[in-house]
Parts: sequence; structure tokens; C-alpha cells
Amino acid sequence: MAGLPFPRRVMLLGSGELGKEVAIAAQRLGCQVIAVDRYAGAPAMAVAQVAEVVAMTDPEALKAVVRRHRPDVVIPEIEALAVDALAELEAEGHRIIPTARATAVTMNRDRIRDLAAGELGLRTARYAYAASAAELAEVAEPLGWPVVVKPVMSSSGKGQSVVEGPEGLEAAWEAAMAGARGKGARVIVEEFLRFEQEITLLTVRQAQGPTLFCPPIGHLQERGDYQCSWQPAHLDWPQLAAAQAMARTITDNLGGTGLFGVEFFLCPGEDGPEVVFSELSPRPHDTGLVTLVGQNLSEFELHLRAVLELPIPEIRCSTAAASRVILAELACEPVAYLGLEEALAEDDTQVLLFGKAEARPQRRMGVVLAAGTSPEQARERADRAAARIAVVKGA
Repeated sequence: MAGLPFPRRVMLLGSGELGKEVAIAAQRLGCQVIAVDRYAGAPAMAVAQVAEVVAMTDPEALKAVVRRHRPDVVIPEIEALAVDALAELEAEGHRIIPTARATAVTMNRDRIRDLAAGELGLRTARYAYAASAAELAEVAEPLGWPVVVKPVMSSSGKGQSVVEGPEGLEAAWEAAMAGARGKGARVIVEEFLRFEQEITLLTVRQAQGPTLFCPPIGHLQERGDYQCSWQPAHLDWPQLAAAQAMARTITDNLGGTGLFGVEFFLCPGEDGPEVVFSELSPRPHDTGLVTLVGQNLSEFELHLRAVLELPIPEIRCSTAAASRVILAELACEPVAYLGLEEALAEDDTQVLLFGKAEARPQRRMGVVLAAGTSPEQARERADRAAARIAVVKGA
């Protein structure tokens, strides 16, 4: 029999809703899962064999938990990590997914943008950096109005602003500093792209086989965070080929194995829509939750197969599918839900409640997944079902 024996020991660094699905996929392959996060009761901890609460940005604490458990693979599932510790662990022989360098590069918007545009020559929005509000005013105007201002280190849209003119830059700087992760006072400011569509191209790097691509996923964002997604998104072949070529170029540079979520804008052009690289995550993507319904293998199953060097014979859409997030409107603890019965009365729908113990305004608490004969029908079903669910204070 070829290959290494199972079960394998998988450690998740970050145990949110995406980590929970990774844990489920790993356990279906007989793996033991160690879920690590900064707080007790994180979603993946509910399904893992072992849970550890660790200060994720503390390099000594992070190294200690990995060394204590000695997992076969370490899968970072969040960006707020002590990445220097990952490089040290990798040098000791621990396998970091996809690589320690990939994790470090992609957690910083400046490093991934400089790699994509500066080193690899990919088409991106025009951009500049600023380390003060005064410098932001200097570099923003040449890009034209409006501009988008983001911290170089943040996640889920935190600290992001669209600025219509010079008078809004001071507030954008303050918002970026409030939403930034880490201590660095630096922002990236980008030209505002008037795009026709925003897509995620889930890209799978294998140890032995070729790089594979999922059917493209369309998505909408508000406040810099995903609200709904659908699959398959329509792209003409020239645009799909261009997106695949750019995704392969940047993931080949980052190396390692596993699934990457590569985001693109499709912008109007003289010869048809132009594909513009946006961002990249070296892990399953929130917009890819739709693959739990839409594909023969979900993004989480694909990630585990690639990481554990198991075959992936084919990736295909089994049905048109869509997702719509369930957001909290108020802060409350404990959490309860109303309307679940009405939501599940909708044809071909599923509801995933993440099991978060605390709600905050605009916090993602769950997602509705729906199938349909077309992406449009699936989106309508997901939207109707999600609108019936309310997050309320529990007893």
C-alpha cells in the first residue's frame, strides 16, 4: 500500500467557522484535530478532539503548543498569527500549510501587492502607501477620486474606507488605525475600480499533480466583508484563462500545497472585461462556503486532500448554488436564533449556525446555503431564507 498511514494529526491555528469545516473534513478522513484559538469555545473546538487556548500573536506560546502536540501538519486558518514563529517551526521540520513564507506574505497587504504587481507583473489597481495622515493626503490625489484606504494589516474589511475627496482622508486614516492589526501605522491607498463583477477563483496546489481550479465564484461585499456568493459565476473563456494564469503564477511563487482563495475584479475594457488581481488567502475562503452545496468536493475537502497528498480526480459543479450570511444586528450574550423553521421551509436550503457564543453588530453568525436550477434562483432562495433568521439574546 502506497503513502503514509492514517490517522494523521492536524493542528488548526485559528478555529472559526472556516476552521470548523476544515476540522470536519479532516475527521472524515480519520484525522485527529487539535483546534487552537485565542478564546475558548471557538467554532472548530466544538468538533475537534483537542482544544487549546493560546495567545495567537505570542510567538513563544505558539511555538510551545506546536512543539507539545507535534502534529503532522499545521494549518493556519487566520491572519492574526505570530508568523515569525511559523518560520522557526518550519525550520525545525514542522510542516506549515502552505508554507511559513506564504502565510507571512499574505497577511500583509503591502507584501502581497508588491509581490503581485512589482515582482510578478500582475495587473492590479494603482496604489500607494502612507505612514501618516499627511502622507496619505500627498499620495491619494494622484490616484483620482474616489480612493480606497485600508490598513496594510487587517481582516474582514476592518478599517477600510471609500473616500470621495480630500476632506475624507483624515477620518479614513483614523478608521484605518482603529481597524489595523498589529502596531504598524501604515495604510495602502488604491484607485477605486468600477468593476462589473468580483470573483473568487479557488486554486488548489498539489504536491504531485497539476494546479486545479474550482468553477469561479461570484460574490458581493459590504464594509469590506463578504455578504453573499454564488457558483458558477459567468466568465467568458478569455477572462477565465487570464484569471487562472494569474492565480497559477502567484500560487506557484508562494509554493506549498493546499487551497488558495484568489480574488479578482472584472473591470470594463475596450476589448472586453479586464481581469484585475485583488487579494489572496492561502486557505479556504469565506465566499467558498458555497462549495458545500455547489461542488462534488467542497473547498474544505479539496484543501485536506491537497495537504494530505490524496488524489483529486475531478472538481465540478454538481448544481448551481448560493450563500447569504446571517449577521447580528445587536451585541448580546448568550445568543439565540429566531426563524429557523421558516428559513428551512425554503426549497433546497441549508442553514449553518457557527456556534459563536457572543454576537456583535455585523458579526457573521451563520450562513444560508441554497441550490437551484440557476445561480439566480439559488441566490433568491438563500436571500429569502437568511432574511427569516434573527439573532437575539438567549435566556
